[in-house]
Amino acid sequence: MEDYLPVIIQLFSGAIGGNLAGAILKKYSLGTMWNSIVGILGGGLGGTVLGLLGLEGTEAAAASSGLDLGSIVGSIAGGGVGGGILMVIVGLIRKTMNR
Repeated sequence: MEDYLPVIIQLFSGAIGGNLAGAILKKYSLGTMWNSIVGILGGGLGGTVLGLLGLEGTEAAAASSGLDLGSIVGSIAGGGVGGGILMVIVGLIRKTMNR
């Protein structure tokens, strides 16, 4: 379970990040359901990118003997930021295609 917890945290915080970005940037919002779905995808990608960069994330949490506060915060930050960024990118693409 310890191996999957950082991934679950990233996906959950990605959904929150996607919805938060949709609430702040209403013109790019995709609706609650799609903000959540795109946020979950972005949360997974954000955590993976942080892990590849050597920052706190899935790989750092898996390498440690247990979950520490730094890896949890890194998973939350990576997931939330990744979810928000991907939601805005998809919103921009959708808005451009609707013109």
